[in-house]
Amino acid sequence: MIWNFVKMHGAGNDFVVLDGVRQAIEMTPERARALAHRQFGIGADQILLVETPHHPEADFRYRIFNADGGEVEHCGNGARCFVRFVHEQGLSRRNPLRAEICTGLITLDNSADGGVSVEMGQTRFLPQDVAFDAAGLSSQARGADTLWALPLAGHPDAQLSLVAISNPHAVQQVDDVDRYPVEEIGPMIESHPRFKQRVNAGFMQVVDRHTIRLRVYERGAGETLACGTGACAAAVAGIRLGLLDSPVQVHTRGGPLRVAWDGRQLRMSGPATTVYSGQVDIDNLVQQLPLKDVSPP
Repeated sequence: MIWNFVKMHGAGNDFVVLDGVRQAIEMTPERARALAHRQFGIGADQILLVETPHHPEADFRYRIFNADGGEVEHCGNGARCFVRFVHEQGLSRRNPLRAEICTGLITLDNSADGGVSVEMGQTRFLPQDVAFDAAGLSSQARGADTLWALPLAGHPDAQLSLVAISNPHAVQQVDDVDRYPVEEIGPMIESHPRFKQRVNAGFMQVVDRHTIRLRVYERGAGETLACGTGACAAAVAGIRLGLLDSPVQVHTRGGPLRVAWDGRQLRMSGPATTVYSGQVDIDNLVQQLPLKDVSPP
């Protein structure tokens, strides 16, 4: 089966984008993994699928699959690429657009200067909002936030801010994101048994009251060059901790993102870039996957 696709990125967070409106797309974990595989596939952090909506107020349905094949709730950088894709492919001229994700509706604006802004939806901060088992753990109030001490084998407890922006985030402040062992600590937090659905682990360095540097180890994708919901979670956590003021410039390894939050409305803006388009024989691609990446029957 031949699928048309477009390769895109938002601040280096890269995607394979599929039009499920004008072609039949049946996504499976194996197909998502095959597309995302950097040696045997096209290569991407996530797969984005544009479909006709179920919600009567939405223009499109927008689905996200991580590189490990799992479907997730939200992706801020992907959302910006989604609206750029819809306009460039001629699927709609509406601006702003309303997109249906699995947790509700989001609003997206494609600006004339080449950037895209996204109304990111509701923020929540309780342990149950990120499927976190806090039983028996110590916590401390800090500003309007609560820091949770998460035990990590061989390391001091991580002091985490919990933020749900459709998908779950755990943010901690570090002195220097370049020197911090994200490659080691990130997987320990992302897959910690206290997080029942895993979590996106953010590492935030505060530069000044309107600027941070950020690295994110994403659930199901590993460390990415940028994470849109992670940028939002870090900015919101920093504001609640009393360290930051809105708007916040978030410097990721893939480029800057801007996050504004007034305690209720959360908006992120940044680039969305088309790299190339092509066709792929998806069944052949799945057959080429290494055995370790193929689910048992």
